[in-house]
Amino acid sequence: MERKYKGIIFDLDGVICHTDKYHYMAWKNIADGLGIYFDEEINNRLRGVSRMESLEIILERSDKKYSDKEKEEFANKKNELYKELLNEMSEKDLDKKVKDTLDILKQRGYKTAIASSSKNAKLILSKLNLIDFFDIIIDGNDIKYSKPDKEVFEKAGIGLKLLPNECLVVEDAASGVEGAIRAGMQVAGIGDAKKLGDVSYSLESFEDLQKYCI
Repeated sequence: MERKYKGIIFDLDGVICHTDKYHYMAWKNIADGLGIYFDEEINNRLRGVSRMESLEIILERSDKKYSDKEKEEFANKKNELYKELLNEMSEKDLDKKVKDTLDILKQRGYKTAIASSSKNAKLILSKLNLIDFFDIIIDGNDIKYSKPDKEVFEKAGIGLKLLPNECLVVEDAASGVEGAIRAGMQVAGIGDAKKLGDVSYSLESFEDLQKYCI
């Protein structure tokens, strides 16, 4: 039987690993310093969007207007704080089911890619000892437009040398699901995204992916 998909494209944060707590701590530090209210509900709005777009969402609650230079400084400070927190991350933070499933997919001959808005994707994958599990990694350093734009998914598909309909995207955020569909790809939703009507498959856990990638 011919396979429906030849490549699997993964979002990073919320799919392969969970760095939400580090993002939250870093953004909270920035917001507190500016006297801006910030909580986990606001943090959830930042999932899947770029650093600068995330900052704009946080600054919505500020009466003060900031220059582009100031915004760049805030974003850079956040990233430095985030990277410091990432130093605590190691392979022990990786769910064994994720690594086992990636192993099985590679054994079955699937091409695999990361499609992430984060500019720290390679650092995170190195910390988790997962770099070699992916044929290509497209992250925030490689794209001009963040999700829900389709760019990151298109570049991942091109990097895998596959057509859009040969790729299955695994996403946990609405912005990522929208971007993947815009790229002409089907989506397996996990976490919050499994409830979205546009996903082709709903995954209760990462290992459920094995059922659709025989």
